Amino acid sequence: MAELRHSSSLGSRASSSPMKRDDDSSPLVPDSRPFDDDGGGGRHSSSRDRDRPLWSQLHSLWPPHFSDDPRVAPHGSRIAIFLLLVVALVGLISIFSIVRHLNAPYLCRKDGIVLHCPRVKEPTSLWENPYSATTSWKPCAERLDGGISNVPPENETNGYIFIHAEGGLNQQRIAICNAVAVAKILNATLILPVLKQDQIWKDQTKFKDIFDVDHFIDYLKDDVRIVRDIPKWFTDKSELFTSIRRTVKNIPKYAPAQFYIDNVLPRIKEKKIMALKPFVDRLGYDNVPPEINRLRCRVNYHALKFLPEIEEMSNSLASRMRNRTGSQNPYMALHLRFEKGMVGLSFCDFVGTREEKAKMAEYRQKEWPRRYKNGSHLWQLALQKRKEGRCPLEPGEVAVILRAMGYPKETQIYVASGQVYGGQNRLAPLRNMFPNLVTKEELATKEELDGFRKHVTSLAALDFLVCLKSDVFVMTHGGNFAKLIIGARRYMGHRLKSIKPDKGLMSKSFGDPYMGWATFVEDVVVIHQTRTGLPEETFPNYDIWENPLTPCMCRA
Repeated sequence: MAELRHSSSLGSRASSSPMKRDDDSSPLVPDSRPFDDDGGGGRHSSSRDRDRPLWSQLHSLWPPHFSDDPRVAPHGSRIAIFLLLVVALVGLISIFSIVRHLNAPYLCRKDGIVLHCPRVKEPTSLWENPYSATTSWKPCAERLDGGISNVPPENETNGYIFIHAEGGLNQQRIAICNAVAVAKILNATLILPVLKQDQIWKDQTKFKDIFDVDHFIDYLKDDVRIVRDIPKWFTDKSELFTSIRRTVKNIPKYAPAQFYIDNVLPRIKEKKIMALKPFVDRLGYDNVPPEINRLRCRVNYHALKFLPEIEEMSNSLASRMRNRTGSQNPYMALHLRFEKGMVGLSFCDFVGTREEKAKMAEYRQKEWPRRYKNGSHLWQLALQKRKEGRCPLEPGEVAVILRAMGYPKETQIYVASGQVYGGQNRLAPLRNMFPNLVTKEELATKEELDGFRKHVTSLAALDFLVCLKSDVFVMTHGGNFAKLIIGARRYMGHRLKSIKPDKGLMSKSFGDPYMGWATFVEDVVVIHQTRTGLPEETFPNYDIWENPLTPCMCRA
């Protein structure tokens, strides 16, 4: 500001220099400037200009008070140079900002609970995310061909670790990925995980009944040493998971890598073989090195492949979905979580008769007596959970949301679900609005599915793959199934829409008796325009299973 005031005062002094008005012309001309009345001076001046240096010619173009007053000329030159430099600097910054903006990847950013995404010119599509979102990022967790392995021989690692992968198929998948990561952290040999039967699934499936073991071991050979079975020198196999001397049981949920180094590694070095129990969600996300998270993605998206017969059957089901109209058509996959167990465990209130509600109360009291108590507090709890978006969407609610988004009645929908609580009566509103509703049992013959019925997880794998291949995936409640599918579709390039309804905001709209259809449609569209699996940073809003972008994807 001081420099600007100084230049201003210089300008005012220059303008007050002795001047005289020419009788024949209106401009002010300095006294010292020669002027030829007959015009000859102009010709002489023109000839002289050709011989003058370029800087002098430019200097002569400046206003008289900058060029002719000897007191001001040096200051004027410096100010002009300064102004030129400022203009050039501003221009460079503007060009740099424009180039950076044009080259910036498509990335949504969260501000509180609001997700802000870059604006795009292309029209909104029911079936695909914006093109710029699908071309900004690429997977980069795959194995590098020709890489040098730094994995030591089996007898030179720190020891062996062994886990039971508990729960359903998708919980087991996450446990397997974490087991490989922990083996890498500890420089230990991983014994092929055992898929443990639990009380809900009651399934005796082994790792080899679902996944391609050879591919799994071979793909990870440069990362972790993996063996198929407990080493022969360890004779007392019954000790694992039964003897406290052979089991690490104090691992906290989402433990950092350093916890394993400080607490687990010494015991492995001492005993040479240890079981980790329990192992559900026992490794964190933002408290482990980036290369460990990248390794988990490598296991999840590249090393864990279903058996060829499962892949082939899922491809057949997806193809039938796309050809149900006689020509190629897109299809939607709906993960409808409204089984009796899920409804009971949620402790939410749903539409139903008094008889239905009484039976559900009895069921909850029997299965979860500590949470049920006397039932007097459950009504208030149910209201609170619905406001917070922690209740499963009912089939009828899903139908209304999809119709408000613009999906037509003819939409082909593949339903991945267990037995829906309430049966066909509960499904009726959804089927009335979207009659082209099918399950794998309706797409395939009984004989085709019989080979997969001996393992419950095989049927779950078929649902998983058909949902993964769909054009649009819609989840209705949380869980590992939906989380893994949304994450995989993001890793595949963000092109495929994965709709995650905002159940909290939708509960307010459903509960407003004065809201008209047009207003409801507007609310649904605005709320969900950024909830379709778009590129977004992984931490702290997501774990790597639902959004692998930060550790496992690179700029395209």
